[in-house]
Amino acid sequence: MLLLFLFNIVPMYGILIAFKDFIPSKGIWNSPWVGLQYFDFMMQLPDVWLVTKNTIIIAGLKILLGFPVPIIVALLLNEIGRSWFKRTVQTIVYLPNFLSWVILSGLILDVFAVNGGLVNSFLKFFSIEPIYFLGDNTYFRSIIISTDIWKNFGWGTVIYMAALTSIDPSLYESAIMDGASRWKQTLHITIPGIVPIIMLTAILSMGNILNAGFDQIFNLYNPLVMKTGDIIDTYVYRVAFNDANWSLSTMVGLIKSVVNSLLIVTGYWMAYKWTDYRVF
Repeated sequence: MLLLFLFNIVPMYGILIAFKDFIPSKGIWNSPWVGLQYFDFMMQLPDVWLVTKNTIIIAGLKILLGFPVPIIVALLLNEIGRSWFKRTVQTIVYLPNFLSWVILSGLILDVFAVNGGLVNSFLKFFSIEPIYFLGDNTYFRSIIISTDIWKNFGWGTVIYMAALTSIDPSLYESAIMDGASRWKQTLHITIPGIVPIIMLTAILSMGNILNAGFDQIFNLYNPLVMKTGDIIDTYVYRVAFNDANWSLSTMVGLIKSVVNSLLIVTGYWMAYKWTDYRVF
């Protein structure tokens, strides 16, 4: 409880910056109060709605398209009898999760490079002109979403594989004696057995609807794709460090955190109401 208080509650004192005209030389407490001035200012900025739209689209598609992938992979691996093959696949798909976006971004930039990149070399083989994928608004979001799924689905697969081990083997034995096929066993035993963990991950993912991935986009975007790639986090970064407007950046971050908290509470309420599932 002491550590929770020190590292989670005490730092929330910095939220006051959002309601003050923060002057570093005076500190947080001695800076003058301005109320909701920065909230009104933020709502009038033309870029806010663009970055909010980009954030919701990128984060929403990451959740929507990335959520079923680890479930499907875990169900497929569960059907494989050879344990060495199963462990090998798990290790391979889990490896990208250990790498930071700084390292992976360098790899992605090389793969999609105009000159000598793997993808453009493949296109050149078919006499197709090179494409600057990471500088084109048509392709940028697709690359961001697909590479995020590639990096993270291994972690989700491990979670669902662990959940599958908790299913009572006697249920499968009974189903086999009744003549149930593998598909029927998966449909009536395996999937219902991991529904609680699916609900839990769905609830947690709802809180990320405004988390489009700062590390990934900050390392991959450029001025050519600001129209489709600029998100709330990168916008806050530019306002805070380029314009030195700490109060405005804190206000934007605070609103984002409040919305995420409301979404998590709503998701938990929906899970309790519809499935009677409770985390606490």
